[in-house]
Amino acid sequence: MKHFLLLLAVFTAASFISPTVDVITVSERKLALDNLQRTKERFLNDIKGLSANQLSFKADTSRWSIAQCIEHIALAENVIWQWQQGMMQQPAAPEKASQVKITDDQLLKAIVDRSHKFQAPEMLKPVGKFPNTEAAIKSYTSRRDSTIEYMKTTQDDLKNHFADHPALGTINTYQLLLFLAGHSERHTMQIEEVKATPGFPKQ
Repeated sequence: MKHFLLLLAVFTAASFISPTVDVITVSERKLALDNLQRTKERFLNDIKGLSANQLSFKADTSRWSIAQCIEHIALAENVIWQWQQGMMQQPAAPEKASQVKITDDQLLKAIVDRSHKFQAPEMLKPVGKFPNTEAAIKSYTSRRDSTIEYMKTTQDDLKNHFADHPALGTINTYQLLLFLAGHSERHTMQIEEVKATPGFPKQ
């Protein structure tokens, strides 16, 4: 009886202790995983079997080719992941939660809205940083697969660490992973625009 009462007391005391980690919900985890997997599949399907002529085609000199889009997507995949992980290394700041003005759904819609154009930062501009397109695709796939595995099981405090995005404002690190998924989709849509351009090589 004494042991039971001791356990009950410990359990009761613990129930009044606020959790230090704001773990994402089942539905939030599913939303992230669905978007990470879906956007990966869309990207890889869109570039599958493209010839060298198709990869290098440009609608005009001011536009990126598909090969350049692929390089940009691969570069960003790693940089955004590193950014997210860097923010996770900072102290949790739950007091900043009120600064997040964009919902998860709004973020996902905003990132794929190609009516608003943005200039890529220098580090993400496609200037031949990979030896070839195959290497860029391999880099992207490896990083995305690792991110998906992370998202399946992470118990990290994703809702209490934050990043400042130049267009979206303050977002939490869970939203930064949604942004990562949406970023590749945004530029997959750009690839689809190139493929739909008159004069795009048939092979």
